[in-house]
Amino acid sequence: MSASGASQVPRGAKRFIAALLFFVVIALIQEYNVKIGKVVPNDFLTRDEVRLTSEPRLSGNLYQVARVVDGDTLTLRLGDKEEKVRLIGINTPETVDPRRPVECFGKEASNHMKELADAKNVYIETDTTQGERDKYGRLLAYVYLEDGQMLNRKMIAEGYAYEYTYLRPYKYQEDFKKSQNLARVTKVGLWADNACGLKNIKK
Repeated sequence: MSASGASQVPRGAKRFIAALLFFVVIALIQEYNVKIGKVVPNDFLTRDEVRLTSEPRLSGNLYQVARVVDGDTLTLRLGDKEEKVRLIGINTPETVDPRRPVECFGKEASNHMKELADAKNVYIETDTTQGERDKYGRLLAYVYLEDGQMLNRKMIAEGYAYEYTYLRPYKYQEDFKKSQNLARVTKVGLWADNACGLKNIKK
């Protein structure tokens, strides 16, 4: 065998190396795009396709939504009493605080939550990272419709709420941030060009 023949790389090995280099380049491009805020199809699916990385199996009690307070707070019937529930990881423009005027897109957020949840039966999931209640005594939870859709994430993904971290990261923080990024770049809800935009959103 000649020296040149011995040094040749088998065709199959060449294809493997080329494929490996291709995937490395794609991974680097995706990482760069995420850092500069661009949408990467593998990281940001359509709003209907976004799924949490570890959705719980829904079980336990179903509770009826007695009232929708606003876009991020519900009142549930728990047995013979009613309990206010603050949805973890989201915030919506203010509509009910008597100390503040109704904020831009607040009514739209409240009305959308009413369409989704008013009088519906829901499951709740708590999060030990956030404690049981907030400083106002409201139960902190993720709220799921009977078909498994999480209201917290759905409100963000459809542009009616934005991601909100209070003091400590929560269980689904990464998923919620991805949903918000998708809503922002596709300009839905409060992110639309003719809506409030970022300038009126409190962080």
